[in-house]
Amino acid sequence: MLKIAVLVSGGGTNLQAIIDAVKSHKLTNVSIECVVSNKPDAYALTRAEDNGIPGVCIRPKDYKDKAAYGEYLAQYLTEYGIDLVVLAGFLVVLPENFIDAFEGRIINIHPSLIPSFCGEGFYGLKVHESALSRGVKVTGATVHFVDRGCDTGPIILQKAVSVQEGDTPEILQKRVMEQAEWIILPQAIQLIADKHKN
Repeated sequence: MLKIAVLVSGGGTNLQAIIDAVKSHKLTNVSIECVVSNKPDAYALTRAEDNGIPGVCIRPKDYKDKAAYGEYLAQYLTEYGIDLVVLAGFLVVLPENFIDAFEGRIINIHPSLIPSFCGEGFYGLKVHESALSRGVKVTGATVHFVDRGCDTGPIILQKAVSVQEGDTPEILQKRVMEQAEWIILPQAIQLIADKHKN
């Protein structure tokens, strides 16, 4: 069984996609052990509670520095025996000591086709605003491993989504979530779970 922790800052729609995939047995040999948010009012924590998953808010600002935050977060997830950390809209740059502690065991979903519209400052609606202002005809989402860089880790899966006439950043964001993110994030977790049990 692949034990995962989902880290999320906001509403948790990608978390919900993972929960739904586990419940419908599209995602097998996977257990969501805990949900961690950096925001106490994140709706993702409500989703966790509604599904009987332990949820906690761990805020970087409650620690003396990034290293102390990273150490606590790593310790917390280690207590749950976490095999894979899933960043599902987690708007915190992870400390290097945390990335080192879970090296090769952290994945992230990014709302563009990396290497387009990624790196520092590209998150949420900003990604879709940039795609529209550049005039691209195709965008999408990427699941990749996390390394010490920003959106620079090895790519696991990508899925393209067409940009349509009259798209706003909000409309495009919703289409990318529905047609790409919610599909490839559970798929990527399944790929890792399949390797884990062998």
